[in-house]
Amino acid sequence: MIPLDRRTRAMLPDFVRLFGGEPTYLAIAPGRVNLIGEHTDYNEGFVLPAALDRDVRVLFRPRRDRRVRLYALEFDNLVDFHLDRLEYDGQIFWSNYARGVAWALEQRGLRLRGVEGVVSGNVPRGSGLSSSAALEVACAKAFLTAADALLAVPGPELARAAQQAENEFVGVRCGIMDPFISVLGQAGHGLLIDCRSLDYRRVPFPSEAVLVIGNTKVSRSLAASAYNERRAQCEEGVRRLRSRLPHIRSLRDVSLQVLEAHRDLLPEVVYRRCRHVVTENARVLETVRAMERQDLEEMGRLMDASHASLRDDYQVSSQALDAMVEAMRREAGCHGARLTGAGFGGCAVALVQAGREKEVQESIYRHYSRRMRIWPEVYITAPSQGARVLPLWEGGGLPRSRRGGARSG
Repeated sequence: MIPLDRRTRAMLPDFVRLFGGEPTYLAIAPGRVNLIGEHTDYNEGFVLPAALDRDVRVLFRPRRDRRVRLYALEFDNLVDFHLDRLEYDGQIFWSNYARGVAWALEQRGLRLRGVEGVVSGNVPRGSGLSSSAALEVACAKAFLTAADALLAVPGPELARAAQQAENEFVGVRCGIMDPFISVLGQAGHGLLIDCRSLDYRRVPFPSEAVLVIGNTKVSRSLAASAYNERRAQCEEGVRRLRSRLPHIRSLRDVSLQVLEAHRDLLPEVVYRRCRHVVTENARVLETVRAMERQDLEEMGRLMDASHASLRDDYQVSSQALDAMVEAMRREAGCHGARLTGAGFGGCAVALVQAGREKEVQESIYRHYSRRMRIWPEVYITAPSQGARVLPLWEGGGLPRSRRGGARSG
């Protein structure tokens, strides 16, 4: 077996205990942080996420049959289901992401094979860093590997399958961004995604910067209802604007100048929601240009403007998120900061001069905890690698003693 890192080695004893023998593959899928472009995805706009160096892993072995046995290390429970009977599990919720992505892949005409494996993740759950997308993508990679079908599903289509699993099987409305960046992220790069066409390109991240992510440890319980409300308000804005602008399909097609010219069509709150989306789309494209120039000051200014727009026009910030952003900005090494994710709780992200990340971290611990009486978590990262599958035996594939398939017992 090839050398394994500490996290993966910690998964091995449970694999041996539950399944006997040794695993043959490791699937890894990262979480994500969105650098800029919030609430633009469902308006067919632009987003600029990056993959985290935190991930979900599946240490697994293919089976000869269509039985799936997965043990979740952090939850300490084992699920056992059959690919011929993919049904929602009301008791063990996390398993629905695995079941759902298997269902979505089979909807695409694939005939999957069973797997047995251990699942473990260090993407904080409920923090807005896309632990669910990472779980879906890691399981999808495991299923495709077991079926010898990794090359049969291109990256964008794999992301669509993960989104379909979450929307239609799990029952959570989400956009395409989270699985897309988990599948297609690249170390040292952000990923500009056009959420209408799904065209994408990788943008080099400035070498002199790092990302500091502050987890407020405040629940995002309001985010789901607010998400649906904001989405409906954007759709109302488009309907009203189309009375004069019949060619538009979404807010993606509206410039700030056009929005201001037809402001009289919109109730004040709908106008403000639309103004955020229109200006945020422009900020994403401006940020890409600043990244390409390695202009950290401009990137930071745009992140600050994004947070102000999310706070004032879209109204999805919170006392905790504002306190986190302010604590980040107290240090001179921070170029800019903003909430990331749906809002109300979860995380904020700061663009920080390399070498100054510890000072920003200490500022968060000192000022945020004093103001909110909550001890936060802080993660320091650079844009990292997207999803991949690693054969655990030299030359790939199954070890010689099991070539032809793992046991089916």
